[in-house]
Formats: sequence, C-alpha cells, structure tokens
Amino acid sequence: MAKILCIETSTTVCSVALGDENGILGVREVSDPKAHSTKLPLLIEEVLKESNITANELDAVAVSKGPGSYTGLRIGVSMAKGICYASKIPLIGVSSLQAMAMGILFTKSDIDSSWLLCPMIDARRMEVYTAFYDSNANPITDVNAVIIDQNSFSEHLASKTILFFGDGSPKCKNVISNQNAIFIDDFSPSARFMLPLALKAFNNEQFEDTAYFEPFYLKDFIATKAKNKIIPNR
Repeated sequence: MAKILCIETSTTVCSVALGDENGILGVREVSDPKAHSTKLPLLIEEVLKESNITANELDAVAVSKGPGSYTGLRIGVSMAKGICYASKIPLIGVSSLQAMAMGILFTKSDIDSSWLLCPMIDARRMEVYTAFYDSNANPITDVNAVIIDQNSFSEHLASKTILFFGDGSPKCKNVISNQNAIFIDDFSPSARFMLPLALKAFNNEQFEDTAYFEPFYLKDFIATKAKNKIIPNR
C-alpha cells in the first residue's frame, strides 16, 4: 500500500499530510506566509513521527506545483526533491488549484453536480490565479492569471452557477454581483486534499523528473523594493 507524503506551500498556508489508499495518516498545518522555510521541515518530521514512519519507508512525495506564491513553491519543491533524492523515491507534482477543487468537494456536501468550481489564489492587486473544474474536480479550462472586474466570468455566469473559493475569491465578492455567483469564505488549501490526486498519479506512474522539475509559476517573479529603505546620495 503506497504511502505518500504530500506538501502544500503554494499559499500562506504551509501544510504537510501523510496518507495511503485508506486515507490520511497524519497532517500538520500552519498559516504564516513567512514561516514556510522554518516550519516545513518541522511539520514533516512531526507527521512522520506521529505515523511511526521514516522517510525511507515512503513510496513517493507529492508537492503542490503551482500556481501560487513564488517563494512558497520554491521552498516546497526544494524540500520534496531533497527527500526524493535521499530516499530514492519518485516525485509527484499536483496542481495547487485542482487540489483546492478536490478539497471543496470534501468540505462542502451541498455542491450541485451542475456547478462550476472556481478555486482562486491571490496574485496581488486585483489579479488571481484560477481555472474552472467540474463537480468531480476535473479541469475544464486552463489555468490563467485573471484581472478581476465587474464583467469577469460574465459569460459563464449567464448560464452556470459558479462556486468561488480560496484566498483570491474576496476580490470577486466585492466586485461581481450575480445571482449565479456563490462565494465560500472559510476555505483553506491543505496537503490532505492532494492525496487522491497523488495516489492516482502514483498508480498511473505519472512522475516528475526530480532533477529538472520546476514549479508552475505562471508569472515571472518580480522583486519589490522596501518603501522605507533610504539610499544615501553618492
């Protein structure tokens, strides 16, 4: 029975879960965008210890591959690669948004099969990373960076109920007024939502090239300068 360690670091939530075909064996999570690099190793250690499993007994590591936070994704992928190299096990990449779509199905029992699922990850300002999924968390559209305005998704909302969730959805809630738009405010990404997708990939032997795998950033990283930094005249 395959035991897979799942690592989710694409948002402000740093999450680790261990599971197999019978379900989740252990999970640890912390919500702090600046703690991923320091907390992630500790969370992994705690989950493995709680489940009485060593890294060498894992069958694979699954990691959120994006889109999402540039820094968070790099931290998660680097850690996943290190474990895979040391334990000589395969690496599995899981779409951050598809895992969220899977998660909303786990946490909400009243989702109609005709609804579109629209997970959203905040991309700063009025932009979000998003895609549409059906009621089985299967992708319907490609992942895109979308700038939100009052006309966003109007074509789909004209004929479909859309369920918006994730830390990017409040931007829509404040702008889009449509009776077919439903907003979920209390949803957070979690590594435990990755497990079904990771198990499917493992059974189909859909593995990443550990040496060359890179996160799906969607957009180039743009460094910002501190506003309070004073540069002396030369």
